[in-house]
Amino acid sequence: FLLSVVEQGEGEQNLVGKIVEFFQTTDGQNYFRVQWFYRIQDTVVQDEGGFHDQRRLFYSSIMNDNLIDCIIGKTNVTQITPRVGLKLASISPSDFYYDMEYCVDYSTFRNIPTGIILLRLIELSPPAVLESPSTDASTITETLPGSELYKTELALLDLYSGCGGMSTGLCLGAKASSVNLVTRWAVDSDRSASESLKLNHPDTHVRNESAEDFLELLKEWEKLCKRYNISATERTFPFRSNHSGAKKRVNSEVYGIASGEFEVSKLVGICFGDPNETGKRGLYLKVHWKGYNASGNTWEPIKSLGPCKDSIRDFVRKGMKSKILPLPGEVDVICGGPPCQGISGYNRFRNTASPLDDERNRQIVIFMDTVKFLKPRYVLMENVVDILRFDKGSLGRYALSRLVHMNYQARLGIIAAGCYGLPQFRLRFFLWGAHPSEVIPQFPLPTHDVIIRYWPPPEFERNIVAYDEDQPRELEKATVIQDAISDLPAVLNTEACDEMPYQNPPETEFQRYIRSTKYEMTGSTSNGTTEKRSLLYDHRPYFLSEDDYQRVCQIPKRKGANFRDLPGVIVGVDNVVRRHPTENPLLPSGKPLVPDYCFTFEQGKSKRPFARLWWDENLPTALTFPSCHSQVVLHPEQDRVLTIREFARLQGFPDYYRFNGTVKERYCQIGNAVAVPVARALGYALGLAYRRKLSGNEPLITLPPKFSHSNYLQLSTHQPDTTD
Repeated sequence: FLLSVVEQGEGEQNLVGKIVEFFQTTDGQNYFRVQWFYRIQDTVVQDEGGFHDQRRLFYSSIMNDNLIDCIIGKTNVTQITPRVGLKLASISPSDFYYDMEYCVDYSTFRNIPTGIILLRLIELSPPAVLESPSTDASTITETLPGSELYKTELALLDLYSGCGGMSTGLCLGAKASSVNLVTRWAVDSDRSASESLKLNHPDTHVRNESAEDFLELLKEWEKLCKRYNISATERTFPFRSNHSGAKKRVNSEVYGIASGEFEVSKLVGICFGDPNETGKRGLYLKVHWKGYNASGNTWEPIKSLGPCKDSIRDFVRKGMKSKILPLPGEVDVICGGPPCQGISGYNRFRNTASPLDDERNRQIVIFMDTVKFLKPRYVLMENVVDILRFDKGSLGRYALSRLVHMNYQARLGIIAAGCYGLPQFRLRFFLWGAHPSEVIPQFPLPTHDVIIRYWPPPEFERNIVAYDEDQPRELEKATVIQDAISDLPAVLNTEACDEMPYQNPPETEFQRYIRSTKYEMTGSTSNGTTEKRSLLYDHRPYFLSEDDYQRVCQIPKRKGANFRDLPGVIVGVDNVVRRHPTENPLLPSGKPLVPDYCFTFEQGKSKRPFARLWWDENLPTALTFPSCHSQVVLHPEQDRVLTIREFARLQGFPDYYRFNGTVKERYCQIGNAVAVPVARALGYALGLAYRRKLSGNEPLITLPPKFSHSNYLQLSTHQPDTTD
């Protein structure tokens, strides 16, 4: 197929496009109309696409007119559909090929839309995911998603899971679209967050370890499964061991425990790393010793368990059946928010010039390496918007580039949590990925108006998930603090109870929704019965120090009140606060009523220290700790910071969702979580994509009426049947 190659300036690559027509203007100039192809560097990926095959182009619908003198030659361009066994190296080095369309809106890379005839020579079978043209496709034949249209259940892996906000929301939303998405595995390095997730999702395999160690473990697990492989028929039915039951005796000196011989009863765990903190990293198995209880279990390097091959075989085969770890092709959805403390706007020591060189930002690489290994149907990555701000957005561009390099479709959106009925703005980056055999999910349009607090970089404003200015819409009014927490009982600064009765009925639509039982939210019963409404959990604040409590008690209970309302403060015409030259009231402890940091914070221009929220406001973002020294976190009418449960409501966690750990740890888990209503809206879009229920190729969908504040039972009652 012949295309024009349009010459660029010195040092720039020539442009490639299809000539649509030639024509002559009224003044006799010769022009041609061209439909352009993108190189990867011409897309939003820019310089982060340097590791892509330079022969790869991306189809587009962009056309314009150019003088005929721009044409410098012609070349062969082939449309391909990657598939198992396809040798991309067979394409001539002088040729180009394309296999995806690039759309500027929401930085979308997707399959060539049906109906595009351009260069479609033959119909090819469903594609494989190839990381590069040189990948041996035969090695991934068995890891492709199944060819069945629908599975009865989709398996989800939540990386960097925290307490489970993202996966919880995705599963709730998918359920509302008649797709049973289940969190089978979750991984996080924070112990208390992992315990919170397990508390609420007891059937999930929760691993408290780093993502790096988890990926290495997956690779070692695959080797073990191949070594002790069993047939598909055997994996369908409960395992019956042919082992005689005799346990191997091993010399205890190998393990550094008391002299004598100990008998292995069974193996009960597996990990990769250095669980004994000996400086020796590797694959370890947890051994339960005969005659000892679980407290005597020890981690032993697999290399030292040579005499226990039967026990290892039994453990691996049972683990394969129960799927304690996923193998490539067994995960349908991977979601996660790889931490990027190195570029967070709240980190004063970030490396803004080369963020990928900062070890704190390397988790994006680990996340994408895990996707490459497991090859799921869908990927959803979340992060702070700063990922698009620092170093010209290189981290966000890199994440998008990796997905496209693996032949995943991709779509980038920026979503405000307040647009889905929450009383906080919380702008976040979301990146969809979809295997080329699947439909790429859309982004859900807002259901609520929102109080705007800040904006993303101008270059990415087109990625904000929102209605166009001239687009008709029916948005519900913005959710504010009063909508979310006015029904909760009053508690003191010293409240220490983790459980208490509600006392008051719900007052708003949000409160009725957030109090829904787990059965009402999911439609699933526990032990075959629907649970009753439970107690109120985690409604306790972080204790203020006695000095801070004395300060808070003097903050007026009105809108906009903060430390500037305290005696001894002068506000200049330049909005900078100064200490009164003669009036300096003291606390009973002898310390100043107004501490020095109030006068120096943000050069004395801030109104945030010791500031009260008010009922008709929202929060910019719920952070990981309610510091009254630098945040607006005081209750409107009570002398304390917001409680753990109030923070959880700001993030959209249902009231039945409980948290484990110290008070500080619980705040941190909630602040680090993806807002549940946002994940729920995305889960609904995922379910529609999986069931091929999308309308056209538009990047956005409209959610059902009252979606954000309606539980599953309400939606299934009032919405049309979505299974048709």
